[in-house]
Amino acid sequence: MNSRLQAVRGMNDLLPEAIGDWQRVEAVARGIFADHGYAEIRMPLVERSELFARSIGAATDIVEKEMYAFQDRSGDMLALRPEGTAGCVRAALQHGLLHNQQPRFWYQGPMFRYERPQKGRYRQFQQIGAECFGIPDADIDAELILLTARLWRELGLSGVTLEINTLGTPDDRQVYREQLVAYFGGHRGLLDEDSKRRLEQNPLRILDSKAPEMQALIDEAPRLLDSLGGASRAHFDRLCAILDRAAVSYEINTRLVRGLDYYTHTVFEWVGEHLGAQNALCGGGRYDGLVEQLGGKPLPATGFSIGVERLVDSLRAVGVSAASATPDCFVVSVAAPAGEALVAAEELRDAGLAVICNCDAAGFKSQLRRADRSGARVAVILGEQESATGQVGIKPLRGDGEQQTVARADLVATVKQLSKG
Repeated sequence: MNSRLQAVRGMNDLLPEAIGDWQRVEAVARGIFADHGYAEIRMPLVERSELFARSIGAATDIVEKEMYAFQDRSGDMLALRPEGTAGCVRAALQHGLLHNQQPRFWYQGPMFRYERPQKGRYRQFQQIGAECFGIPDADIDAELILLTARLWRELGLSGVTLEINTLGTPDDRQVYREQLVAYFGGHRGLLDEDSKRRLEQNPLRILDSKAPEMQALIDEAPRLLDSLGGASRAHFDRLCAILDRAAVSYEINTRLVRGLDYYTHTVFEWVGEHLGAQNALCGGGRYDGLVEQLGGKPLPATGFSIGVERLVDSLRAVGVSAASATPDCFVVSVAAPAGEALVAAEELRDAGLAVICNCDAAGFKSQLRRADRSGARVAVILGEQESATGQVGIKPLRGDGEQQTVARADLVATVKQLSKG
């Protein structure tokens, strides 16, 4: 059997030429989180399946259809994490990080969902997320939105729109659920099969349907905003007032419900105009009941996650892309004493330069071609004659400079001057 092995469908290799954009996003995000007092946390990729059934919701599409779940050799049911919030809450509870504290965490890493792969939706995908605990006020919801707005600005991203909504309290949603069941139940003949199933399990999810034949019916459905209690309305009004004061534009989308059962009060999404059908760039909201649901004491919480693939695609669409990393110099070695090229390369690196050292017996012209293709500004040439005379050749690879020979002791200073020119 001689078939060529390939990556699993929907799980993509990230090649060196693309890494620069990813590293830039991660570096900017890391700096912004540090400036806002968020500490990094790293959770395992594999958790007990029960964690996600209890948090996301056993009747959600993620748990029912999309989760990579399996039984290990001990008989435990495990799953590749489909999102980061549940694992973050579990870790905070397990290690006592929530007791009399208001911690703020951020994380990054791969998530996994068994979905039909398409642009912007993959079976392994990268997320950057943040979670805050112990703060019940709308101010922290607003901070998360302002933080993401700052991230877009510092990255140079344009063409994104903020959509917000409120899901109120569980009591608000129970009243609203009964209204939706009555409304959609009265139009059962117009529901697609997916919506009929959701009507029995979670009728709010019908509002998130993308089926064209459902849109007119959804547009006429009752609105949760009209069913809010006084406290829920005050929370949402304060959020809107803060965003207005901070000059952050937003749209109230009463159909925005997110795909996870644990949300309460605020939900939000940043939508990118360059992303096509999968246009949600970042989403989050408040989940005040989740800590208690997973075995802790009642504690308010809120957070968000960013799809890194979609963010990188959006940046490229608006012409923002990180420059590819290139070395400062390339060390060419022909018939030089053993190890001399590597020692010279180490000296240059000690001086803060990025260096590629040729490490095979290729000919001189072949090594110069490699040096040129590497993008280096300078080639350092070590040969038998240069070594015998205590000198080194230096050839500029960019611009009009002439090749020169300098004393071996002047190597670092000369290369630094030319490579940074």
